[in-house]
Amino acid sequence: MTEETVSEEAAIGAAVSRQAAVEAAAVEAAAVEAAVDGSASGEHRSGGPHPDLAQLSTVRVDRPRPGVALVRLHRPERLNALDRRMLGELRTVAERLAEDSSVRAVVLTGTGRGFCSGYDLDGAAEFPALGATGGLALQDLANRMLLALHTLPQPLLAAVGGPAIGGGVSLALVADIRTVALDAYFQVAFVRIGMSGGDLGASWLLPRIVGRGLAAELMYTARPVGAEEAVRIGLANRAVPADRLLAETLDLAGQIAAHPPLGVQLSKRALAASTDAPSLWSALETEARGQALLMGHPDTAAAVASLRASLAATRAAGT
Repeated sequence: MTEETVSEEAAIGAAVSRQAAVEAAAVEAAAVEAAVDGSASGEHRSGGPHPDLAQLSTVRVDRPRPGVALVRLHRPERLNALDRRMLGELRTVAERLAEDSSVRAVVLTGTGRGFCSGYDLDGAAEFPALGATGGLALQDLANRMLLALHTLPQPLLAAVGGPAIGGGVSLALVADIRTVALDAYFQVAFVRIGMSGGDLGASWLLPRIVGRGLAAELMYTARPVGAEEAVRIGLANRAVPADRLLAETLDLAGQIAAHPPLGVQLSKRALAASTDAPSLWSALETEARGQALLMGHPDTAAAVASLRASLAATRAAGT
């Protein structure tokens, strides 16, 4: 066998491996869709598992309180590491919840002793065989998942216990509010395996939360950030004992869910639009349109009437 023949066979083998990786990604995405195909997106108001998401294997969805959906990453034996199936299932969950008008707030957490340990290292070992086409397909799968979470109309709260590493940090960053357990830590660890820290939106999300300088430090050094430091630098809103993490986060989500939903959703839209607005004028225009829309909404009228009645009762009791 000549050297040319060996080289040709090696090239063919590499091409076959890359094609297999691309096909595997397509099959995985199709399997996720099939798991929920045929289920109406509709509304779900009762407690317990969300009926059209019950067939998913790496994500669990429950309704622990009225108006609140609880999404659990469910690979506890791998510290909830991401894989192709979880990426697809998370996207499906986000898209279903976005369509559910009975959901007013969403809580994202992990099963077991970790939030999310990033992309599964067994899967990462296959990166060299993916080639550019397979690698881009995997990135697109991950990016579509993150965008689905980012564009949820409802507020997204992350309850972070244990490690949030690599892509797990991005899952926390994309949330509007982050509550962390005292044993939690964040680690933007991409550079540890030779990858860029600019992955799953980290290069866009992190500097907007902690500032460019700290974002650079965390991305370049891959050092862990504990719960207390996370609160101090704005990476987390609050730190609580581990045994209170879920209850505290659900309480917060319940407070949000108790408000008229359109007002909350337009508040989220205004915050997102104004964060990158080119001027104060642009932000004021965005806010004005939202307020003008809400002024005539029945929820607003009912809330104003309720507050006026409460205030009148308080005044009457004081006289």
